[in-house]
Amino acid sequence: MLEKQSYVSIPTSPSVPSELTANKVLRNTYMLLSMTLLFSALMAGVAMATQMPPMHWLLTIAGYFGLLYLTTALRNSVWGIAAVFALTGFMGLTLGPILNLYLGLPNGPQVVMTALAGTGVIFLSLSGYALVTRKDFSFMGAFLMVGILVAFLASIGGLLFNLPGLSLAVSAMFVLLMSGMILYQTSEIIHGGETNYIMATVSLYISLYNLFLSLLQLLTAFSGDD
Repeated sequence: MLEKQSYVSIPTSPSVPSELTANKVLRNTYMLLSMTLLFSALMAGVAMATQMPPMHWLLTIAGYFGLLYLTTALRNSVWGIAAVFALTGFMGLTLGPILNLYLGLPNGPQVVMTALAGTGVIFLSLSGYALVTRKDFSFMGAFLMVGILVAFLASIGGLLFNLPGLSLAVSAMFVLLMSGMILYQTSEIIHGGETNYIMATVSLYISLYNLFLSLLQLLTAFSGDD
C-alpha cells in the first residue's frame, strides 16, 4: 500500500528538500500532461475520422464528472494513471465531433489552428511566468472556484435557452478563468500546495481543454462564421 502511494504522491519530509520534491512533482506533471494530451488528440482524431456524432451535453457532463470522480478516488494509486487516460481519452472523443463542425466552416481550419496556437502560447507564457518569478498565486483559489461555478451554470443556461450572447460572454470568462487556473496550479506545484501529480495533470488538462474550446468559439464569432 505504501509502495503504491509513493508512486503518485511525493510526501515531504526533513530528509527530502521541499524544492526537490516540488521539482519532481512538476516534472512528473508535465510528462503525464504531455502523454495525456497526445492520447486525447489521438482519440479526437478517431472521432473525427469515424464521423462520430456530437454527444448530448448531459452525457458529456455525466461522463466527465464520473471519470473525474474515479480519478480523484484513485489518485494515490497506480490505477489513478489509468483513470487519467480514461478521462482525457473521453474528453478527446467529445472534442472530435466539435472539431469536425468547426472545420466545416469557411474559415474553420484557420480558426482551429489559431485557437490551438493561442492555447499553446497562453499556457507556455503563464507557466513560464509562474516558474521564473516563483510568485505565490494561492490567493486566487477561492476566486477561481466561484468564477468557474458561475461560468459553468451560465453555460448551461446558454444551452437551455439558446442565448448566443451569453455563450460568448461565458467563453470570454472561461479564457480568463482558465488562464488564472494555469497560474494557480503551477504556483501550487512550485510552493508545495499540490504534491499529487495526477491531480495536477487533471487540473492543467481541463484548463487547456476549456481554454481551447473558448478560444474556438470566440475566434469563430469574430471571424463571422458563427
